[in-house]
Amino acid sequence: MEILGVLLSLAGLMYFAYRGINVLILAPLMALFATLFEAGAPAMASYTQVFMPALGGYLLKYFPLFMLGSIFGKLMGDSGAAQSIGEWIAAKLGPQRAPLAVVIACALLTYGGVSLFVVAFCIYPIAVSLFQKAGAPKRFIPACIALGSFTFTMTALPGTPAIQNAIPMPFFGTTAFAAPGLGFIAALIMFGAGSLWIQRRIQFALKNGEELGFENDLAPSQAADLMPAWKAFLPLVLVVLLNYLFSQQWIPQWETTYLAETKFGSTSLKAVLGIWSIVIAITLAIVAILVIQKKHLPAPVKSINEGTMGSLLPIFNTASEVGYGATIASLASFALIKDSILGIFPKWPLISEAISINVLAGITGSASGGLSIALKALGDNYLAMAEKINMSPELLHRVASLSCGGLDTLPHNGAVITLLGICGLTHKKSYFDIFMVAVAFPFIATSTVVLLGTIFGSF
Repeated sequence: MEILGVLLSLAGLMYFAYRGINVLILAPLMALFATLFEAGAPAMASYTQVFMPALGGYLLKYFPLFMLGSIFGKLMGDSGAAQSIGEWIAAKLGPQRAPLAVVIACALLTYGGVSLFVVAFCIYPIAVSLFQKAGAPKRFIPACIALGSFTFTMTALPGTPAIQNAIPMPFFGTTAFAAPGLGFIAALIMFGAGSLWIQRRIQFALKNGEELGFENDLAPSQAADLMPAWKAFLPLVLVVLLNYLFSQQWIPQWETTYLAETKFGSTSLKAVLGIWSIVIAITLAIVAILVIQKKHLPAPVKSINEGTMGSLLPIFNTASEVGYGATIASLASFALIKDSILGIFPKWPLISEAISINVLAGITGSASGGLSIALKALGDNYLAMAEKINMSPELLHRVASLSCGGLDTLPHNGAVITLLGICGLTHKKSYFDIFMVAVAFPFIATSTVVLLGTIFGSF
């Protein structure tokens, strides 16, 4: 009965999110619904002592990132920089390749270490400009951003700085470049199939006379009003370059022993390095926009204020999902589900690993969450099984990373909800295409790697 409560809660969360109910109210209701099926899980205590602290913890950690990312994206849009970039990419690829241009732009940024949330804020105004020029329906923008931001650059490409590629390293003694050949194959499957899918879907929509849906977005400016492409690209380049320099070169040289003190959270530089570097990088990039693009910003204060307010709904939506996942994970029935899943195909480490991570990521709505739970529980077991059959730990690493980027992107996923909020769209309008490019095709890519790895080993 307890497990039934978790499953019904998860099904309700996905169904009602798809129907358009705001996750701010939906996530706590579904979390509390699950507690009703379980003895020893008082509803109000679960809400105030589990759900809300998890929500608040996420806000405390990531609010600067969301706020600065939103301001950055707003300034890029209001200054015309986003449109200038769109015009430049369209000129290079052709205006009819707007979806491909958006995917590539997102991929470059995320592979450069920029958070997918920041990328969504930055790229959305560029995507609007490109899609308007190409005459493509707005509802396909989220799928393009999803494909470029949280599929192949998150889990497949060797060397990606994404946390999903870093989590397996201490468990298997590997590096971020584990099984590079298999990673490239998986990336090609995701990128190729996803791009082709979106292109065909847009063609079908236009053939059926679908409206573009840009009523609430600014119309493109005349080309004569646009700034030079180099000036428009400079802030984006600064975000990637400064993020790399601060995270890899400069901040590690700082004296940070004070972080061990209680008033600073008794933490370490490793725990805060990623946040510090991207916050500093985006802040300096914003300053660069205000200086370099000053004459193109008619009301910079208004843009900053609107960008700040525009960050609130996306971060609260995502934080609410984090609260839901924490509440479900606190239930005794979740431990039973976890143990049952982790016991599937115990003699086939790659298959067991792929299934367990995928399912746990789907239940928690988190790629990194599902990956961490599975590897903490059975990482040593997978490694021991691999050693018995002379299987490379690098293969375990790549399959683990790929597996967390599948069922995690169900309707209740925080990144999905944030992305749709940024784009001003609903699950009903845009989720099906997100599902295809971020769930279905990554699943095919993971299955291919499992098959190739079983036959040929790691390469």
